[in-house]
Amino acid sequence: MKILDEIIQVFDLEINTLVAVRESLGEPYALAVDLLFSCEGKVVVTGMGKSGLIAKKIASTMASTGTTATFLHSGDGLHGDVGVIRPDDLVISISKSGETPEMMDLLLYIKRLGIPLISITASENSSMAQQSDIVLYTPVAVEACPLDLAPTSSTTAALVVGDALAMALMKKRGFTDEHFAMLHPGGQLGKRLLMTVAGIMRGGEDNPIINVNESVKSLLFVLSAKRCGAVCVTDDHGGLLGLVTDRDIRKVLEEEDDIFSKTISEIMNHSPTCIYANEKAIDALRLMEQRDKPILVLPVLERRSEQVVGMVHLHDLVAKGL
Repeated sequence: MKILDEIIQVFDLEINTLVAVRESLGEPYALAVDLLFSCEGKVVVTGMGKSGLIAKKIASTMASTGTTATFLHSGDGLHGDVGVIRPDDLVISISKSGETPEMMDLLLYIKRLGIPLISITASENSSMAQQSDIVLYTPVAVEACPLDLAPTSSTTAALVVGDALAMALMKKRGFTDEHFAMLHPGGQLGKRLLMTVAGIMRGGEDNPIINVNESVKSLLFVLSAKRCGAVCVTDDHGGLLGLVTDRDIRKVLEEEDDIFSKTISEIMNHSPTCIYANEKAIDALRLMEQRDKPILVLPVLERRSEQVVGMVHLHDLVAKGL
């Protein structure tokens, strides 16, 4: 047996199934999207065995893309979990044969509630199909299993149909990347779209800041104590006048000047790049990276008062996964 040939055959069989499903697409699919879109409650996706696993994934995909959805195991539904279904809900049932006993018993309850039912099945004349308001037919000539037994091609077909429904609903709802980020605050996209400079900057007691009239000795103390590699220099009203970095200090020392005979104003950079606290953290990262020579720190200002309220360091942005 050539293992690679066996693997290729599985790919071919499942691809052929998807092609057959695509060619069978028709009005029921459009009607299903319209019905799902008009649902005032949640979408309950149910199935048994491997179909149950596919149902769980479809429910998860819908929930993360703007459609309120949950998974219900058909067997558990018959033993109390059916209470999750409410009058305004809609049910999607998944079964290749459409004759799964637990599914059929659950559908009897669902029909008594008068809840709309969409079925995804490879048996368009099955008992489940006959109970359904809309049937999404997924023709499966053969499973990719050598024995034509293990659900493979059929579960792939159901999964793709679920993905198609979820993506069509996304577009119909006008679901944007900002909406996606709100539902995925822990992911990289969520961080990029939601995290602000204020949420990541070193502020308060950790803000490396000094008045321009202070001594260079005091400056060095702040530079060392705050461990940020830079100190913002401000006027008496907290406005930004300049920035002193480790590099600025080294430059003076390399020139063999008496650093303590200088003023902070003589050492600092008088026109540092800065950012406002309410801007996105990802914009701070881009600002740092787009310079000819990438910079490590950005003074952070409060937009209304123009006062220095913090410092953002490149390492802080990297640590947050941006």
